Amino acid sequence: MFIENFLLYIVAFVFIWIGAGLIVSSASKFSKKLKLSPFAFSFVFLGLLTSTPEFSVGLQAVANNDASIFIGNLLGGIVVLFLVIIPLLSIFGNGIHLKNELEGKTLIATLLVILAPSVVILDKKVTNLEGSVLVVLYIILLFFIEIKNGIFDRNNNQLLNIKAYSYKDMFLILIGIGILLTASNVIVDKTLYFSSIFNISAFYISLIVVSIGTNIPELSLAIRSAILGKKDVAMGDYLGSAAVNTFLFGVLTLLSGGEVILVSNFIITFIFIFAALLIFYILTTTKNFISRANGFFMLVIYALFVFMELI
Repeated sequence: MFIENFLLYIVAFVFIWIGAGLIVSSASKFSKKLKLSPFAFSFVFLGLLTSTPEFSVGLQAVANNDASIFIGNLLGGIVVLFLVIIPLLSIFGNGIHLKNELEGKTLIATLLVILAPSVVILDKKVTNLEGSVLVVLYIILLFFIEIKNGIFDRNNNQLLNIKAYSYKDMFLILIGIGILLTASNVIVDKTLYFSSIFNISAFYISLIVVSIGTNIPELSLAIRSAILGKKDVAMGDYLGSAAVNTFLFGVLTLLSGGEVILVSNFIITFIFIFAALLIFYILTTTKNFISRANGFFMLVIYALFVFMELI
């Protein structure tokens, strides 16, 4: 029985990868046809699309009245993104360069928005008001990025041109969404199952295990980039996805009606998220480069994060 559930758990994550792949690849074609600016697609659209697994898992968690799953998944996703995915890309890609599309105050504002969910959860309670604030923070961030960088190419009439849209790609996106929702239902169900079997909070399983599984789209993009030799990585690809986690955190909180989480050491999660963002900020602003050595160092920090959370 245990082995069957474990295998089903693994298969569900494989389907998360398949479903997200359909969505991202099909949407990528739209971005070219609609003449969206590169930064728009990376920060806004790619960030949203690669976060569809987190959203679908979150919806299933809300439906099961277990907010701890989406909270752990979204908070863990931030740590995975900055301490696993980016380091792995720097290791396999022999270092990565970071383009400064976000600079100064805009970069700081973006990192603060990413940090916000781990701040509101410190008191072990997420309220509807805090959820609303998180949603507003993300919207304000998009507004300022539009002012500073410009999200859409100016005078782009393709957005309203129906011929620019492919019915085949739209169908594949719908198929991908269906796969994600089905796989997410299995993931939430099995997370609760393993939580009871091992007597471990569903929050911690989501924080460490589910967060890696739902970030497979970002990980596959990183590996693909390294294989193709594209060492210059747009900051928007990663910051956009992490910022969307704040938006999803707020939306899912509102859908769940607010929830009191009885977990004692959110402070550890906060410290590691803060450390991950601080390291990224320092590397970005000082040399715009993450070396292999930096990558290994960040992976060690992630291992320490897992160790501290488990004990």
